Amino acid sequence: MDLRVERVVGAAVAPHIPALAELRIAVFRDFPYLYDGDPAYEERYLATYSSSAESLFVLVWDGERVVGASTGLPMADETEEFKRPFLAHNYDPAKLFYFGESVLLPAYRGRGLGVSFFTEREGYARELGRFSHTCFCAVERPIDHPRRPADYTPLDVFWERRGYRKAPELATTYSWKELDEASPSPKPMTFWLKAL
Repeated sequence: MDLRVERVVGAAVAPHIPALAELRIAVFRDFPYLYDGDPAYEERYLATYSSSAESLFVLVWDGERVVGASTGLPMADETEEFKRPFLAHNYDPAKLFYFGESVLLPAYRGRGLGVSFFTEREGYARELGRFSHTCFCAVERPIDHPRRPADYTPLDVFWERRGYRKAPELATTYSWKELDEASPSPKPMTFWLKAL
């Protein structure tokens, strides 16, 4: 496969939002997110990126099709909900660059694109020149979760190899509708940080 990785910044991301929404719904349906995709929620969530002049999409193209994407934006441009755990622990959102998601269709995994996603976003944050840390958050699931696949491997080791540390003090919850749920419910989330 001839894959192409492209950076798209700011308002230029708008045409790609439907493709990212579709990818998010497909990839996050699997464990550990178990997300029962909601296009209306996707539009609201992704509007944060399209309205930020310094948002970043790292897109992976297979021909004319987007098969993977990774996002980021200055934490100052995120919602109050995302800033809250940092403000409570005296972090300045103006010094943080937040990584949204990395979504990649299963057929394209194992080719180093996950590393590229981190390299591209960290490089972009450094180019902007005003951030002390990059960060992202991940859902917390119990080891005995009934939907946990037998061959599931958490990404903690991958993230640690990239230089990230789990910050348990930056715990929060975000709500979404999980598979088999009638309505959205809060899920425990923890942020991970890396000093640039």
